[in-house]
Amino acid sequence: MANTELKSDNLFEMMKGHLASDAGKELTKKIGLVYQINIAPKKIGIDEVSYVVDLKKGEVTKGKYEGGKPDAIFSFKDDDFIKVATGKMNPQMAFMRGAMKIKGSLSAAQKFTPDIFPKPAKM
Repeated sequence: MANTELKSDNLFEMMKGHLASDAGKELTKKIGLVYQINIAPKKIGIDEVSYVVDLKKGEVTKGKYEGGKPDAIFSFKDDDFIKVATGKMNPQMAFMRGAMKIKGSLSAAQKFTPDIFPKPAKM
């Protein structure tokens, strides 16, 4: 796999701190689901980098989920993920346009909103 620097890497790093904060702990209590997010540099399904956003434990890790099956798996291109995470693209629109693919529980996927991401000053 190509060792590509993704814009999303920074966002996931910020998210680790966000989940450790009081606001992040509230999200963990409220949502309590595990998401795997696959980020591709250019085309979904090619050279993807996986992250696990565990909103049961309140942690973010790089790599595929190893504790069974995540509640939902998302696949994005790097740029589209940043747009959804920063609120510039509606998750439903991203799904309808094919910018986001979902596997797993659709009800779990619907709880994955831009609200779970920290609000970065500048990306």
